[in-house]
Amino acid sequence: MGVPASRSEAIIERLHALHPKLIDLSLGRMQRCLDALGNPERRLPPVIHVAGTNGKGSTCAFLRAVAEAAGQRVHVYTSPHLVRFHERIRLAGELVSEQALSDALEHVERVNAGAPITVFEITTAVALHLFATVPADLLVLEVGLGGRFDATNVIEAPVAAAITSISMDHMDFLGDTLEKIAFEKAGIIKPGVHCATGLQEPEALAVIAEVAKTQGAPLLARGRDWQVEATAGGLCWQDGRGAVALPRPALPGPHQADNAGIALAALRAWDPPWLTEAAMQAGLARAEWPARMQRLTGRLAALLPSGWELWLDGGHNAGAGVAIAAHLADNFADRPAHLLVGMKGGKQSAEFLASILPHAATLWAVQEPGQHLAMPVEAIIAASHGAARAGGTVAQALRALPKDGPPARVLICGSLYLAGEVLKLDAA
Repeated sequence: MGVPASRSEAIIERLHALHPKLIDLSLGRMQRCLDALGNPERRLPPVIHVAGTNGKGSTCAFLRAVAEAAGQRVHVYTSPHLVRFHERIRLAGELVSEQALSDALEHVERVNAGAPITVFEITTAVALHLFATVPADLLVLEVGLGGRFDATNVIEAPVAAAITSISMDHMDFLGDTLEKIAFEKAGIIKPGVHCATGLQEPEALAVIAEVAKTQGAPLLARGRDWQVEATAGGLCWQDGRGAVALPRPALPGPHQADNAGIALAALRAWDPPWLTEAAMQAGLARAEWPARMQRLTGRLAALLPSGWELWLDGGHNAGAGVAIAAHLADNFADRPAHLLVGMKGGKQSAEFLASILPHAATLWAVQEPGQHLAMPVEAIIAASHGAARAGGTVAQALRALPKDGPPARVLICGSLYLAGEVLKLDAA
């Protein structure tokens, strides 16, 4: 892991020794720690709980942006981080400070008293402790993995839940069918609490609907309870109370209409007095979320000829491959698109690559030295059935791109861990 660069990083590194497994889905250790902390999970502002395979972070970004456009103070918990751990915890609109994070880590570590607990569980306990301490009007809480046994699922009564697009991912923890994975994600649905969901495969939607019915929780499904459609000027979002004309979401890609729609459906289900059409419009226009079709303009972009564009997306599974392919077809088709792909070992590399390959002028397999659990370049090439070229590092691949044609776009994708390394390099 290298030498910790800060006090908080040193504490987090030390916490890895408390449990041998990085991922061990269970609520028992988490609840014991929270009980020892005085149950901060019971002293939170209103919570919107967000699960799903793809689009969770973007949906959280839209929720935050709409609420902040209405003048609300918003806590946000997301994972993983891209560059610094502090990105995971936003307190009343601001990323947690090093001092506050370190103090909270030490406090929770002391209270936990060396008992077995995973790093994600104890850092989630840290986040809940901070959220209960700092006043806010809303907490947007993103599930780490799955839902039913995720550390965030200690929340008893959120004001709304949201389940974004579900696809095959983390099958070793969540199950080997879409139905099994959907059942785990639907575990965040609480009795009587509205749950908003967007486009889903029929088998996933059926499971979500059955869990919602069992819990007596109203399900707000796209196409039945709410709609969102592209218009010449942006989007038209509609539910039983009427239509709202919205600008094009600040986060690019056709799939973001679904994520924005889920966020709005969850907010309308809660229906706080500050939720106006103006806040909805301003929020969609200003939402920010790094490494989701983000254009880069720094050091790495400078390696490309004038007129070229460099983009970054952290999508990394089969469902993300479909979304990226749709964006390439809808928005990048006017010029050649060169794709640089680095992936995490064990991911559905063949399925991801199969979706994006038809849209690639060239495809390059890359691996950064600091990229966590990176798939070897040779394995990516094999998964592409030989279509990918060996690119080495991102910088090496950018230098090797054929540049004798018209101005082109370059998209770096395949892993959030790669995205984090790329953001560091581009800012250097």
